[in-house]
Parts: sequence; structure tokens; C-alpha cells
Amino acid sequence: MFAKVYSCAVVGLEGQPVEVEVDISQGLPSFQIVGLPDTAVQEAKERVRAAVKNSGASFPMKRLTVNLAPADIRKAGPAYDLPIAVGLLLASEQTHGQIEGALFVGELGLDGKLRHTDGVLPMVSVARSHGIETVYVPFEDAPEAGLIEGTTVIPVPSLADLAAHLVGERCLQPYLAAPVAVDEEVTYPVDFQDIRGQEHAKRALEIAAAGGHNVLMSGSPGAGKTLMARALPSILPPMSLDEALEVTKIYSVSGMLPPGRPLVRQRPFCAPHHTISQAGLVGGGSRIKPGEITRAHRGVLFLDELPEFGMQTLEVLRQPLEDRVVTISRASGSLTFPANFIMVAAMNPCPCGWHGDIEKQCTCSASVVTRYQKRISGPLLDRIDIHVEVARVPYEKLAAERQGESSLVVRERVKAARLRQVARFHGTRLRTNADMGAAEVRRFCPLDAPSQRLMQAAMRQLQLSARGYHRVLKLARTIADLAGAEEIGATHLAEALQYRPRRVE
Repeated sequence: MFAKVYSCAVVGLEGQPVEVEVDISQGLPSFQIVGLPDTAVQEAKERVRAAVKNSGASFPMKRLTVNLAPADIRKAGPAYDLPIAVGLLLASEQTHGQIEGALFVGELGLDGKLRHTDGVLPMVSVARSHGIETVYVPFEDAPEAGLIEGTTVIPVPSLADLAAHLVGERCLQPYLAAPVAVDEEVTYPVDFQDIRGQEHAKRALEIAAAGGHNVLMSGSPGAGKTLMARALPSILPPMSLDEALEVTKIYSVSGMLPPGRPLVRQRPFCAPHHTISQAGLVGGGSRIKPGEITRAHRGVLFLDELPEFGMQTLEVLRQPLEDRVVTISRASGSLTFPANFIMVAAMNPCPCGWHGDIEKQCTCSASVVTRYQKRISGPLLDRIDIHVEVARVPYEKLAAERQGESSLVVRERVKAARLRQVARFHGTRLRTNADMGAAEVRRFCPLDAPSQRLMQAAMRQLQLSARGYHRVLKLARTIADLAGAEEIGATHLAEALQYRPRRVE
């Protein structure tokens, strides 16, 4: 007796259709699963055995063989429990029904009830692209699966309910997805008007948001660096539906999708601790999973206390910061994850934190300060467009009743600047000024004669590298966009140059 049921694997961030073939033959009772299953899939034998019995069906005491095809793709996770159980019931003729053109995904409890399963969104997405019209998913995962249009989603509470549905005894109703509100207002925990003073740093963050530039804030403890970093997502433009689905897919595969919120609408904000490993930051592991830089895709990656991160850990950021993707290669193959984020880093100027402070004296020697600041390599610093000093906030500004601009007001200026970039880069793969390469910089960032003289002097005095030269021009282009200017002027270039780092001797 034989049955075939369709399911799905997740490879990286994408789904891969899997055929679950169940064969029941005469012989000593046994239960074998083949097709490169991991431990979680092997343990499905006991979950399926108990779930079938506790759902009112009988478990066949014969030779059972389950093949997960294609056999050269490693199968991981408990999502195959439901298709294996359905295949077993079909092969043993305990249920029947039309399952062609249907996909089954879900983890079974021992009582036969279905539990939440990670990665439902990419599974349903690939099902639709392969012409599968109906998907059976755990009841609580139906809102997530319903984000994919053109697919009939059947929420399944338990294996017994599904068996009754297949034979026509009880009908499981399709999930009716509510229309996605594209213009839904998104709130953030920190607003720009909560920040007192720091006009220079807030201006730098506005430029970073408008052009997608990376930022490094340096200043004494308690000056507001962390608060400003947490406020940055609130001034970024709202994500489009495609961007929201892209981010939701990442969080679905990572098992970090917030309960009750199938679609991620807030810009991601990831703030890993400085003890994080390389695999935790960029992704990896025995079963390759996305890291923090991928979870920050379309949002903000905040690295607080930057010099405290391991040097090798920081160096692995150099390629993702440049290419906006990260490729993880292992003996079993390689996977590419998106990593298009704004990096905001914060650091103290010295170990004690008070170097350069106007009120508190620093206790570090000059050599200690230099050694501390040189924990961050030059090539990494060169990939950061905006370097800004965050000074102590005076009492008068902290105690003032008058509030600054709200995130809503700043966001409107950022959106206007982004719209100018969208129009400029129409027909290309570029989204923001920070994405430009050398060829695009030459095309979109011409300088007039006064600006060329200023840039020539800056190259000589600041000893800019070729990468630094291009980053200054991209930053000046963003400043001009915020000002509504068609061409880069000397004032825009001068402001961009002030965000270059001071050289540590």
C-alpha cells in the first residue's frame, strides 16, 4: 500500500517542495524515515505513532517506510509530522479524499493537535509558485499563511479534524484573510521628540535615514547615544508591502514572528550584545540560519560599545556592509541571506568614557585612549559614512519644557528625500544613495567648480581613500536631496566632509 503527500522544506529563506512517500508492506513491524532527515524528523516517528492512536485511528503494525524526496536535500524540523501522518492514514486506507494539489505542513502533539510551525510563509509562497492551490497548516499559523494571495488556506486544529474533513464528515472552513492595510500607521517605542538637545547628532541621524548611511556615534556615557539609536527606526519611511513580506519571511524562518502579528510592519531594530559570536551575528551553525544582520534587514542594526566586540567578529561585517548580502559557505553548500540595513554604532572615546568631556576629567593615559580607539580597524571605519561626536546635554536643555520635532515631522522630510532617490534610480536595482557604486557616483554626483576645489583640498588634508571619496559624495548627494536641490553644492559637500572621522595617531 502506497500514498504520496506533498510538503515543503525551508532552505535558507526559501521553500523547497518535498514529496512525502509512505509505503506499508508485509514484514516485521518497523518505522523507517529516509531522505536525509535530521533528529527532529527522526523523532516524528514517535509523535506520529501517538498522534494517530490518540486521534481514534489504528497504527498499522507492519513495515512502514517514509521517503522524503528529493533525497539530496537535508530535511530539518517538525513540519513533516502532519504529511507523514496523512500519508500513513491514506496508505492504510483509514481515510480517503482528494489531496492532489494540496500541501500539508505542521507539527503534531502526542494528542493529535497541531502546533505552531516555523517558516510557514516561505512554504506557502513556494507552494503557490508551483501551482499548489490548497495548503493545510496549523490553526494558529493560518493568518501567516493567508498573507500569500491566490492560495486557499485550511486551518487544521487536529489530526482527527483533518481526517474527518478528508472523508467529508466535517468540513474545515478556509481561512478568510483580511485585506492588508498598506497605509497603516506604525508606532515605535521611542520618538525623536523624547530626545533633548543633541541637534547635531539628530541631524546626522536624519541624513542617515534619508540615504541609508551607516553611523558611528562617539561620546561620554549618558549623553543619549542609545536613545537616539532606538529612535532612528521611527523616522524611516514605512515599509512597502513587499518589504514587509520580505522581513516577515526572515522572522518566520527564524522562529521570531511576534504572536498575533502575522505581518511585520515595524522596521526591525536589532541590538546584539558585544559577546555575540560570528555565527550569531552573520548567520551559520550546523543548520545554517540567518544571523542578526539578516534580522536587521530593512531596519537598523545597533552595535553598542563597539570596541568591546571581538575584532574578528567586527571584521566579518565588512563584506555585508559593502554588498548588502551575506554568503555563508559550508561543506554542504552555500546560502545567501539579505543584509540591507543601516548600522548604527556607539562607543565611548576611552575606557573610562570621559576623554574630551568638558566637566569630568579622563583618567586614561594617551596611549590607553589610542589603543582603545584602534580596536576598530581602519577598513571598517572607512565603511561608515557618518562619524558624529555626541556631547553632554546641558541642564537647560534637559529641563526645558519645549519639545523638539516629532518623528512624524522628520519622517516626512526623509520620505521626500527617498522619493527623489526612487525617481533618480528608476529602472535600476538601487533604492538609496548608500547603495550606489563607483559608476553611479560618477553619473549622479557631479560637482561644480567650487565643489571640486573643496573636494581636492579635503582629499589632501583628510587623506581620503577612494572608498572615502565616494562615500563623501554619496553623503553630499543625500544632504542635497534633503534640501530639495538638484545638484550637489559646496554647502552640501562641506556638511558631508564634517562627518568624516578624526584620524587616530
